[in-house]
Amino acid sequence: MSFAGKVRAFRKFVKRRFEFALVLTFCMLPLQSATLERLSLDEMISKSTAIVRGKVTGSSAALSGPIVYTHYAVAVSETLKGGPQSFVDVVVPGGVANNVRQSFAGSPEFKTGDEFVFFLWTGRSGLTQIIGLTQGLFGLAAGPGTSVIATRSASRELMLERGTNQQVKDQTLTMSLNELRARITNVLGGSARQ
Repeated sequence: MSFAGKVRAFRKFVKRRFEFALVLTFCMLPLQSATLERLSLDEMISKSTAIVRGKVTGSSAALSGPIVYTHYAVAVSETLKGGPQSFVDVVVPGGVANNVRQSFAGSPEFKTGDEFVFFLWTGRSGLTQIIGLTQGLFGLAAGPGTSVIATRSASRELMLERGTNQQVKDQTLTMSLNELRARITNVLGGSARQ
């Protein structure tokens, strides 16, 4: 190889390394905010491919293309929409994999033992995600007597109203788990196991 060829090869090598470093730098910077479209409870019920009650049993992170996803193993105790399943792998953008750390505003983080009702959506990629980030997530807690209370906390992210693109403030939604089950059944036309 001639001297000029070696110089071109070296420049190409340096350029590729620089581009890689630049992309890596931007991937490692946390996103400062997310913009979400506000979804009503009925829209989340209709658009979800599955709705399950379950407990987080563990997690791991992996790169999928340029994005790090944290995979949460969820042991399903009740299926409210979709086919019966005992386990689901729920992915959330962000985490640490291969020495790459990424964070995304609006992405929830879970601890082992956390129990939720998850409104899930599985896309063409095969990854199952929570619809609307934290919008599709109802925490469960003991209520009066033997009742269970389902609470979806208000999102702190910028939220826009569908159609108008007007900024709106999200609100916390609280109801009994039985009320949530009835709402799902009602929206699905009496067949919550679709």
